[in-house]
Amino acid sequence: MSHVMNTYARQPVAFVRGEGVWLWDEAGKKYLDALAGIAVNTLGYGHPRLMRALADRLASGVLHTSNLWRIPMQEAAADRIAEITGLDEVFFCNSGLEANEAAIKVARKYGHERGIAEPAIIVMEKAFHGRSLATLSATGSRKVQAGFEPLVSGFVRVPLNDLDAVRQVAEHNRNVAAVMVEPIQGEGGINVARLDYLRGLKEICEREQWLFISDEVQCGLGRTGKWFVYQHAGFLPDVVPLAKGLGSGVPVGACVVGGRARGIFKPGNHGSTFGGNPLAMTAVVATLDAMKDEGLLANAERVGKLIREGIAQALGRASGVVEVRGMGLMIGVELTQPCGELVKQALDAGLVLNVTADNVIRLLPPLVMNEAEGREVVNRLVPLVKAFLEKRAAA
Repeated sequence: MSHVMNTYARQPVAFVRGEGVWLWDEAGKKYLDALAGIAVNTLGYGHPRLMRALADRLASGVLHTSNLWRIPMQEAAADRIAEITGLDEVFFCNSGLEANEAAIKVARKYGHERGIAEPAIIVMEKAFHGRSLATLSATGSRKVQAGFEPLVSGFVRVPLNDLDAVRQVAEHNRNVAAVMVEPIQGEGGINVARLDYLRGLKEICEREQWLFISDEVQCGLGRTGKWFVYQHAGFLPDVVPLAKGLGSGVPVGACVVGGRARGIFKPGNHGSTFGGNPLAMTAVVATLDAMKDEGLLANAERVGKLIREGIAQALGRASGVVEVRGMGLMIGVELTQPCGELVKQALDAGLVLNVTADNVIRLLPPLVMNEAEGREVVNRLVPLVKAFLEKRAAA
């Protein structure tokens, strides 16, 4: 009997070794990783720069001190994040949930400072922002929320890519302080916000003096070919929650602010015991420096396009395929019916992937994946999907 709480429907595979974009299980079987620990392992496995940096940090003996003292590596990480985001202040935490929780608190405090007694945040249908009570309430999935009511109030839900719905809220609800949007919804099914929609949302925020919160926990940090999706749209948000790929496997999150959100938090307003400790910050600095020096943003755009086009060419007209979509190395293949069984079938074929929103195959490879490995993803995935569709058609 395992004493691990039963909160995951785990696959019967344990990975024990990794190199680049490849993993090996306990029996020595080799797998091509097209998931990266759900967009976490930016540099893949065993990246020399990251391994050296972490080894040096371990050798120092100082893995944690606390935020009661200066942490020079935290200052270095914050400088790098400010440079790539274009924003001003960074709060470090341990996960995307915590980064989004901080963003919600920033928005509420901003609202109170504007004289709003009960500040509200506009959020999107099918969004996923976390599993704490506040982020769960912001999330647009009844499946995730069910059984944890009462939910936290203060969230107004609208469809993604619908500016008229946001304008209607602006006209009738004077309690709104912020808009919170995933530019690409990951858990929701790789649903991509149109760039003109994001620009229009930003214009509404400027007019109404709302904060624009761009949740880039999953879609940010180079995955789409730029550091962040909002950079494709050509503007700066006020708040950007980050996590997942920020530490290339070491748990770390960050809430980054600028514009109207700058200076909202003061000493005592928020905190984290482990957030920003020397171990996590070493991983952040090594990850961001490697991404920049190795051209991983351009690589993500190039290899992602190759994978999307390869899948679309092979499956795009097949009955049962709705769409192949995404940006860079954030790719969704939507089918007309639930396809969760493909996860196990892919493992049998030596390919690691995931199914989200019941019927969307989600691919989130490490950003170090090269073109030959990208082609291999296509070569392994396409036959599985064809066989799945043929089986369902015959049933």
